[in-house]
Amino acid sequence: MHGRRNPFVAQEGVLPLLLVLLTAVVLIRYSEPAFAMIPAALLVLLVMVFRDPHRVVPSVAHGVFSPVDGKVVAVEQITHSATGAPAQRITIEVDNLGSYTARSPVEGTIKDLKEKAMWLQTDEGEDVVLRFRGFRLGLAPRALVGFGARLGQGQRCAYLRLTRTAEVELPADARVLVEPGSKVVAGTDLIGNVPGRR
Repeated sequence: MHGRRNPFVAQEGVLPLLLVLLTAVVLIRYSEPAFAMIPAALLVLLVMVFRDPHRVVPSVAHGVFSPVDGKVVAVEQITHSATGAPAQRITIEVDNLGSYTARSPVEGTIKDLKEKAMWLQTDEGEDVVLRFRGFRLGLAPRALVGFGARLGQGQRCAYLRLTRTAEVELPADARVLVEPGSKVVAGTDLIGNVPGRR
């Protein structure tokens, strides 16, 4: 499922888009065509919200890619990450007109799917956690993969559903390549590197 992609929009957005399009067609056919301007404008907005653009993901050994389109708002050291160990946390404010799908920050295996978080472990045993916060309309992101699944760098892994922020927790000795104010593109821009030890 996580390997498939609609040509323009996320699968979750197909039904709302069809309903709005049908409304516009009915108004054009059976009412004043001017009334169709409202659903037509809504259709354009929904295409922007649900868009799922193709991304060419570069292959970078031990690279950590941005999981979302947006802007880095914080980079900080934390003493207790989701894994229980000290970590570096990168917080990204999500661009709601960016890609509707989140992408895996690293290549690895899903070790755990905690509440609103995805714990990935690289082949070298490094732990990276992707967490989401701030859910508009009460809709939490929906994972497209399950426990034990293997993900590649930049692979689609969840629907964002208008989430406000994404957090990436890296090992304490990882190298962070962004700073607050940096604009990032999901699956394309590097935000850090994890150690390559085994």
